[in-house]
Amino acid sequence: MSIRNLDKLFNPKSVAIIGASNRDQSVGKVLSRNLLGDTFNGPVLPVNPHENAIGSTLCYRSIGSLPMVPDLAVICTPAATVPTVLEELAANGTRAAVVVTAGFGEADGEGADLAQEIKRIKAQYPLRVVGPNCVGIMVPPIGLNASFLHIQPPAGNLAFVTQSGAVASAVVDHAAHHNIGFSHVVSLGNMTDVDFGDMLDYLVADPNTKAILLYIESISSPRKFMSAARAAARNKPVIAIKSGRNAAAAKAAASHTGALAGSDEVYHAAFRRAGILRVYDLLELFDAVNTLGTGLKAASDRLAIVTNGGGLGVLATETLIEQGGRLAELAPETVEALNAKLPHTWSRGNPIDIIGDAPPERYEAALEEVVKDPNVDAVLVLNCPTAIADSVMAAEKVRAVIAKKPRVPILTNWVGEGAQEEAKKAFYAASVPSYNTPNQAVTGFMHLVRYKRRRDLLMQTPPSLPEGYHPETEKARAIINRALAEEREWLSEPEAKDLLDCYGIPVVETLIAKDPEEAGLAAVELGNHVVLKILSHDITHKSDVGGVRLDLTGRQQVVNAADEMLRTVRNVNPEARIEGFAVQRMATMPHAEELIIGISTDEIFGPVILFGKGGVEVEVAKDSSVALPPLNIPLAQDLVQRTRVWSLLQGYRNRPPAAVEELVSALVKLSQIAMDFPEIRELDVNPLYINDRGILALDARVRVQKAEDAVPVAIEPYPKHLERHISLDSGLALNVRPIRPEDEPALLQLIEKSSLDDLRRRFFAPIKTLPHETAARLTQIDYDREMALVAESHGEILGVARLTADPHFETCEFAALVRTDQQGQGLGRRLMGDLIRHAHSRGLKKMIGYVMAENKGMLALCRDLGFTETASPDDVGTRLVTLDIAR
Repeated sequence: MSIRNLDKLFNPKSVAIIGASNRDQSVGKVLSRNLLGDTFNGPVLPVNPHENAIGSTLCYRSIGSLPMVPDLAVICTPAATVPTVLEELAANGTRAAVVVTAGFGEADGEGADLAQEIKRIKAQYPLRVVGPNCVGIMVPPIGLNASFLHIQPPAGNLAFVTQSGAVASAVVDHAAHHNIGFSHVVSLGNMTDVDFGDMLDYLVADPNTKAILLYIESISSPRKFMSAARAAARNKPVIAIKSGRNAAAAKAAASHTGALAGSDEVYHAAFRRAGILRVYDLLELFDAVNTLGTGLKAASDRLAIVTNGGGLGVLATETLIEQGGRLAELAPETVEALNAKLPHTWSRGNPIDIIGDAPPERYEAALEEVVKDPNVDAVLVLNCPTAIADSVMAAEKVRAVIAKKPRVPILTNWVGEGAQEEAKKAFYAASVPSYNTPNQAVTGFMHLVRYKRRRDLLMQTPPSLPEGYHPETEKARAIINRALAEEREWLSEPEAKDLLDCYGIPVVETLIAKDPEEAGLAAVELGNHVVLKILSHDITHKSDVGGVRLDLTGRQQVVNAADEMLRTVRNVNPEARIEGFAVQRMATMPHAEELIIGISTDEIFGPVILFGKGGVEVEVAKDSSVALPPLNIPLAQDLVQRTRVWSLLQGYRNRPPAAVEELVSALVKLSQIAMDFPEIRELDVNPLYINDRGILALDARVRVQKAEDAVPVAIEPYPKHLERHISLDSGLALNVRPIRPEDEPALLQLIEKSSLDDLRRRFFAPIKTLPHETAARLTQIDYDREMALVAESHGEILGVARLTADPHFETCEFAALVRTDQQGQGLGRRLMGDLIRHAHSRGLKKMIGYVMAENKGMLALCRDLGFTETASPDDVGTRLVTLDIAR
């Protein structure tokens, strides 16, 4: 999680080419040609012991003979020499390097040893390394082309980061043809050092970058990636293409959740949770470049289509509906205005068919009315070439409307090739998104829509679980610890249900019987209408071995069924150790749907939560979705709504709507189980019955592991260990805890009850309230990088102190606010003390803050806490306070 010295990588004042060459068809020659062109404004220093000059530029025989220490070194020497070259550069003071050489982590043996050598050097020196095995980097705004790509694109506001050099070449070539510029093009290669997380952290703060494209083959640091991606996607569109979608999971799972939650599904869930828009092939990626390179935004999913051909409009509409968009319903005043400007044969609805003979002026007239319609979020303009209308002039008229900067984005599709090329080039020159087919054009629009939806989900303020919800975590831990102590991999079914019951997930009543006679007595105790199941730690899928009997009535029927079950199971699986039987009350839930909820473990992202259609055919139905924990209520709702079974839960025919609120609550509770117990590797609840009255878990299986064997969660969970009770000098008792997303209303109330002077001193601006986006950002924090401690009393927040770590994770900046009527009781001191202790525990070295010179109380508190005070370098009315935490 560091951007240390990345400025030397992407904004160097000098560059050395280690391995520069005059040999034709060599990487060294292409690198030299690209760097020694006249676009980079700084010294470029070729190094090769066997050359006097590279072209007409003086060549140096060694690194030691260079006349200056280069900020950036580009290395293309043989793999065996790279560690020595890097160490010499780092020792001399170079802080960034791009290693294009291959032959490192691609295979075992010597290559892997060389990669370890690079990591050793990295640990010893503050050197940042891109690669090895990459095509290099390009920063067009400063004319830097430290790559061996065949073309340098124009400067623009789009960044592209890729693990594949071939994909980099294809995207750059496509973008140059369509006049799309880049702020950065970065080929990461093997990611020995700089990875996607580092790049996202750097690019989100780069003012020249408006959108970020990623081509991902694998993620090396999932928690860093998720933290960086969530921060970036709040501010800029982030689009990713992930290769290897059909690769088999790392290992076969024993549970349904493990089988359903394959690696690609988990990547998809991670992208969704981070607010990243995912695309699926290069063509769609090119369309995303085409769309997002323009910086367009769509407020929602209502599209208006203006076309001179009805068939084109139909094709576009079909794609729109298939992808989850909507046709805009034209306002009556828009229809009336179009009636006055279009032939009487126009479609009088959306798609707006302006008829095949439409001259350029008709496009302009229609478009000017449609963009004003409040029901329209974007307009797609389609054109089919005809012999009686000038398509190029029609494009000019559309460009004229766009030049007036209408309130909604306009996308274009001039269908065809030869006859339409001139028009398309005109659109490209004006940075107007243009596509080859109606399908691609609609997909481009839906990219905007999906990005907006992802970002909105990041900004939602979730409600909390019901007041008074307190899971029995210690009882649950005892259940898991008992199994681990007995070296069991699976909990028994009754143990699994007890675990769910500890977290308030309703389970069917179940009794354990050691033999058929006890099973019969248990049936009587449960009301004589029961389900009988075999009890064995060696059998995970009981129905597969004849270990489940439903709808049994009376003691004797249960005894007979148990005897028969023993014989059947022993014939099918004679090695299985039989502990007895589980006897459960026969659940009767009219109109119930069978669902599955569960926890699985991904080898990269750790625990994931699964939801879907349940029952014995669960893996055949393949109607499921996954999400990364921790979940809140909106995220759990989103998880449910992404399945086909969601429509059944809305009610149909004589079935009333299901109790979805209870289902969503159960998913949030399941997420909490995953957070509380890394010992849980897999958990199945299948089937989970649901009807209009509630939910009920009929069967549950839990697979456990040692905590040290667990894959860490990808998103830092709520740090419950920081909760504590305090008493102020006045005797007022308060709860101090980390802020939660559902605290937004209470935070706004704190703002409302604070004086304007206090708010101005805290936010350095005369504010009266906070917009939702800002309040959401302050409450939905990343606990891995930030912390905000609130002091609350009876649901009211009386004070808050927060810190944000820099990407180096060495320095953090603090801010604090105590409600005006609660000042003078020592609350600020208590919150700041807790914040400092937390920063120290996280390994941060320095805490800084900017305090208005007039804020005498805060400055005095900082002095008491050990901060030093200096003038702020940027503002004479502000003081910079600094605390050395590492002491």
